Amino acid sequence: MSDVSLISDFKPIDDEHARRLSRNQRLLAIVVVAFAAIAVARSLSGEHDLTSSFTVSQAVISTLPILMAGLGGLLSERSGVSNIGLEGMMILGTWGAGFFGYHYGPWGALLGAAFCGGIAGLLHAVVTVRFGVDHVVSGVAINLLAFGWARFLAAALFKGRGSGSETNSPGFDVSKHMPTFRFPGMSQNGLFAKIEGRNWPFISDAAGITKGLLGAWPLYRLIALAMLPLVSWLVWRTKFGLRLRSSGEKPSAADSLGVRVGRIRYIAVSASGALAGLGGALLVLNNSGGYGEGQTNSKGFLGLASLIFGNWRPMGVLGGASLFGFLDTIQLTAEPAVIGVYLLIAIGAAFGAWRMFRNRRRTPAMVLIGLAAGLGVLFVIRWKLNTDLIKGLPYIGTLVVLAVFSRRLRPPAAAGQPWRKGEIT
Repeated sequence: MSDVSLISDFKPIDDEHARRLSRNQRLLAIVVVAFAAIAVARSLSGEHDLTSSFTVSQAVISTLPILMAGLGGLLSERSGVSNIGLEGMMILGTWGAGFFGYHYGPWGALLGAAFCGGIAGLLHAVVTVRFGVDHVVSGVAINLLAFGWARFLAAALFKGRGSGSETNSPGFDVSKHMPTFRFPGMSQNGLFAKIEGRNWPFISDAAGITKGLLGAWPLYRLIALAMLPLVSWLVWRTKFGLRLRSSGEKPSAADSLGVRVGRIRYIAVSASGALAGLGGALLVLNNSGGYGEGQTNSKGFLGLASLIFGNWRPMGVLGGASLFGFLDTIQLTAEPAVIGVYLLIAIGAAFGAWRMFRNRRRTPAMVLIGLAAGLGVLFVIRWKLNTDLIKGLPYIGTLVVLAVFSRRLRPPAAAGQPWRKGEIT
């Protein structure tokens, strides 16, 4: 049956183009403001690690697994199935990458991780779509079971093979048939490295960020990055994507128009698990080809947080994943960079307070002003954070971000609600 009725409420093409242009302008403004804030914070604090090429490159490495989990969650929840089990699917992805990578190399790691995550996603789909189990209960169960499954399979298949044990796999060569692309001028002695070393305001920041972003890209990271435009195109530019979104907004209406909601959800949730598994493969490949227990370190949950932060849109998910990836990277640079983060967050809080005042939301604005003032004091006295608290920055940032942006969130209307064919929603 035709999908014409499903799109009858959409605005004309010209209005949609104008809205898209407006979104792009806002995105550009956010990027410019964020760059200016971090450059000012780096210059005033003298903590050059904030925009160093090392920090940026490590932030990219930390961001991509979170992005994969977030995009996986987007596919699932846009179809109407909440996916709390992303962490468990990523855990199984790390095990699959370790096992298949050991036997078949890095390409085997990628495919094996996607397969294992996809199987976990299919299980989640069967339990929620076929049997109508609460989505949160199913997701939590997958998270709990995945850890045990990975330990059992590792003990059965890794122990006694080289350096393998019940908690880790034997390593493999991650560069075998997996080229690395390097952009001109990005070497340690190249032009951008020299400009970065000058520590000029803004110019050196731009050079450090550019070098960190373009320095070296193994093919597997490019494949992961390509999932962003692919998912965006699939969800918003294809007939399948229209049916996917209608299944997550009004499944009974979609069903009445001939959309096979159950099949759509099976595909979406299985693909969700495959993407989360791919995120697990990135963790293994970044770890010189070795699976290790606890390797995900809650990145699946950070992916879910980036999905909520991004308002269930791909570019928003990228923004959230980048933020959490950057905060995760601060653990590597430790105390010196955190001093600069005080100033960076203070600038961001002051900007947020200005926006709140403009929108006549005075109470939140005063809270942000207080936060900016407090962080400014910590920056002036150069108060050092406890090392354990530094490790918790990604999770503290998650709570703060979700609390600030919770009022503008608009999840798919039917996400998390059990539905059976013939029911009216």
